[in-house]
Amino acid sequence: MTVHPPVVGHCDELLDALGAFRASAHTTQRWGERLAAVLGGGGRLLAAGNGGSAAQAQHLTAELVGRYQDDRPPFSAIALHADTSSTTAIANDYGVDEVFARQVRAHGRAGDVLMLLSTSGASANLLSAADAARAAGVRVWALTGCAPNPLMAGSDESLCVDAPSTATVQEIHLVAVHMICAAFDTALARSAAAGADRGSGARQNGARQNGVRGGGARQNGAHPDGVRREGVRRDGVRPDGAPGNGARGSGATGNGAPGNGTRGTGTRDDARGNGARGDGARGDGVRGDGARGKGTRR
Repeated sequence: MTVHPPVVGHCDELLDALGAFRASAHTTQRWGERLAAVLGGGGRLLAAGNGGSAAQAQHLTAELVGRYQDDRPPFSAIALHADTSSTTAIANDYGVDEVFARQVRAHGRAGDVLMLLSTSGASANLLSAADAARAAGVRVWALTGCAPNPLMAGSDESLCVDAPSTATVQEIHLVAVHMICAAFDTALARSAAAGADRGSGARQNGARQNGVRGGGARQNGAHPDGVRREGVRRDGVRPDGAPGNGARGSGATGNGAPGNGTRGTGTRDDARGNGARGDGARGDGVRGDGARGKGTRR
C-alpha cells in the first residue's frame, strides 16, 4: 500500500481507493435496482452506523425520503440511530449492543433491506442488527473497510473499501451511497416508462378490437344487433315471409291477401265482393267505361 504525505496526500489516497472501488460499480448498480423494486413494492430500507458511518447511513435515507437529483415520490427509509429516544432507552434497558437489533425487530419485515455501514466491520451493535435482520427475513447489505471482517461475513452482500484510513473509507462510502441512489432513480424511471408503454399498447389494442366489433359487422351490410340488411329483397321476398313482405318486383301475391295484391297488372283473384277491377266493374254494378248513370250499386 502506498504511503502518501499528509494533507495533499489525502487526495492521492482517495484517488487510489476510488480507482480500486470503481470495479465495484456493478454491485452498487444491482443494489440500487433491487432497492427500487423493494421500495417501489411497498418495502422499506433500514440503515445504521456509528459515528461518521451513522451520518452516511442517514445521508442515504434522506436521499430516498427526499430526493437524490430529479423529483420523484418519497420512499420509506429509516436511519435507526436517528431516533434518539428509542436508541437511548434501548441502550439503557438492554445494552448498547441491542440499540439497532431491537429496532430491526420492530420495523423490519420479510423482504425489506438493512444497510449497515462500518469502517472497521467489527461493531458489535451492527453485528447484532445483522443477526436480527436475517432472522426476520430482512436482507443485509454492508459497506465496510478492508476485507475480511466480521460484518462482511454476517451479511448477505458486502462492499469492502481497501483504504488505509478511516476518513478515506467513509468518503468512498459516500460515493457508494450516491451510486446506489443514481441506480435507484434510473431503475424507477425505467419501470415507469415501461408501465406507460404497456398502458398505451393496451389502449391501442382495445381500440382496434372495438373497431372490429363495431364496424366489422357492417362490412357485410349487417346491423350490429343482427343481420337485417342481409334480408333478400332483390326478389321481393323477405326471409320470414311475414305479412307485408309480399313481392313487389313480379307483382304476384300468393292468394291476393289484403294489402299484398298486385298493382302491376291489376288482377285480384279473390278480391272483396268477387268484384273485378280489371275492367272497371265492382260487384254487380258496371262501371265499365266509367259511366255512373248506367251502373247499379249494391
